[in-house]
Amino acid sequence: MATLTVPTSRTGTPRLLRSRAAGKLLLLAVLAAVLAPWAATHWPGAAWPHELTVSLTKPLATASDWVMDNRDSHPLFLYFFGYISNAVIWAVRAVYLTLLAAGWAGVTALGALTAWRLGGARLAAGTAVAVLACGALGMWVPTMQTLALMVVAVLASVAVGTVLGLGAGLSDRLDRALRPVLDTMQVLPAFAYLLPVVLVFGIGVPAAVLATVVYAAPPMARLTSLGLRGADPEVLEAVESLGSTSRQRLLTARVPLARKELLLGLNQTIMMALSMAVIAAVIGAGGLGDRVYQALASVDVGAALAAGIPIVLLAVVLDRVTGAAGAGTPATGRTRTIGWPYALAVTVAAALAARLLGALDWPSGWTLAIAGPVNRCVDWMTSHLYSGVPVIGGTADWAGHFTTWVLDPVRDGLQWLPWWSVLLVVAALAWLIGTWRTALTAVLAMAAIGVLGVWEPSLDTLSQVLAAVAVTLVLGFATGIAAARSDRVERALRPVLDVCQTMPQFVYLIPVVALFGVGRAPAVAAAVVYALPAVVRITAQGLRQVDEAALESARSLGATGRQQLWQVQLPLARRSLLLAVNQGVVLVLAVVIIGGLVGGGALGYDVAFGLAQGDLATGLVAGAAIVCLGLMLDRVTQPTERPARKGA
Repeated sequence: MATLTVPTSRTGTPRLLRSRAAGKLLLLAVLAAVLAPWAATHWPGAAWPHELTVSLTKPLATASDWVMDNRDSHPLFLYFFGYISNAVIWAVRAVYLTLLAAGWAGVTALGALTAWRLGGARLAAGTAVAVLACGALGMWVPTMQTLALMVVAVLASVAVGTVLGLGAGLSDRLDRALRPVLDTMQVLPAFAYLLPVVLVFGIGVPAAVLATVVYAAPPMARLTSLGLRGADPEVLEAVESLGSTSRQRLLTARVPLARKELLLGLNQTIMMALSMAVIAAVIGAGGLGDRVYQALASVDVGAALAAGIPIVLLAVVLDRVTGAAGAGTPATGRTRTIGWPYALAVTVAAALAARLLGALDWPSGWTLAIAGPVNRCVDWMTSHLYSGVPVIGGTADWAGHFTTWVLDPVRDGLQWLPWWSVLLVVAALAWLIGTWRTALTAVLAMAAIGVLGVWEPSLDTLSQVLAAVAVTLVLGFATGIAAARSDRVERALRPVLDVCQTMPQFVYLIPVVALFGVGRAPAVAAAVVYALPAVVRITAQGLRQVDEAALESARSLGATGRQQLWQVQLPLARRSLLLAVNQGVVLVLAVVIIGGLVGGGALGYDVAFGLAQGDLATGLVAGAAIVCLGLMLDRVTQPTERPARKGA
């Protein structure tokens, strides 16, 4: 009879026990065996112990009352925050009035000529059509309001991000100090930025602009620093050998060499600013986001779509124009003859012509009312597709089954687990793919949620995130593998992924509300659709970048296509797949939180309730829990580079 033997090393130690992962799990198991009985004895039950919570309701309410009572009298608000608020209002109003003075003809001409200058006639035609479509949908004034807020927020974000990036790119000490801050800010959901600025600036445009700046400045800072640090050392050495000063080296060598990264940072800042400017409608930003928010609040899908389409068009145009500027490859011939003075002259001429003809405002007879037909379609879907469809069932049935069979069991299972076991699982996951510092950060972030007294709603949000991530990864990995193995599939998916990755988060709520109504399942569906493009793209790119020599070696050994995938491509693309998981988790969390506006409940609902009712204590506690949850999920899914051993 054969006996089972455990592989051992030369020293006689079982190989399993010598692995790094097994050692970590063994240590955690020992700690659990010692601490779990003690914790279960002192704090029985699965819920977070009440004795370990700290109520922030009273101090936050006191601070909120103090701010509101002193906003019009305290020197800090009068001579600092007040000046900032007034400057923001003045800047946004100036840009908005300028856009209205230019009229629809002037704005269209400026947009088309700018696109022509940077990307050619085809991009100019697309830009003109997109701008005109905003007016045709009856959304000209809201579009100008959003664009005015965007211009001010992007300029401020670029200024702040560039200054921080220059400092981090030129100073190692500042780079080390900023890196964890920027890492944390980039994984936080947009909703988490709203309440702190509302507490200081109140509801309105200043709070919306400043929240947008805080959200959109980090990518500019990070990419500026990356570009400066990645400058060719030989070029810098040659410039220094000519006796140039530090300032001359910066302006004549470092900044020009970092042009690509700077323009990419501008592109990312614009896209994030648009996304945040739309979400900021919750705190009085106005514009297109406010139209979408009001329509979703009344479940008016037609009105939401009429405002959502211009948002998508604006996002696509801004992405393409800034992308063309970053590529630095304008079209041939005629494009090179179009200078900025010519573009401005044509814009002024178009605006003056519209003013003389009395047609500055978009003509009311040129609008296309789509809200009515869309709502009739939604009513038809409600009557015919929501339920009772033979064999496959209706969309409402799908949402109900997903809630009953997936969301409820996952939520109940998480809330059934003892609180200390959740912390152990978090520690194990974070430590297995990172370091003990990563695990400690994740555990402290999760424990802070319990201390804040929002353990159960946070686990509810976590259950939605886990369910959405599971669906996203299954669909994303399958689609990414298909795109990596077939050029035809990749070409077909590329335009779809490009459009999906430029759409703001808010827009994804519109189709899911039309299909599934309101609830937790629609919030999860919106999160899946939002995160899927990033997972597909990262997966496909990672598989395509696998060393061709390894694949050729596998083919020479007679490996089938399936064997090449499972035994060569997926193992070698492991880091890209982990990055896809990390990005999927971060993006899913962002939309699950916004899903509180359409019945997602949990932390997203608490933030929305705090903003709507002025209950800043509830909203700020929920916002802090969202920050901790985002930090924990990022650390649990982000592999950490370990320093190489000396002598290795």
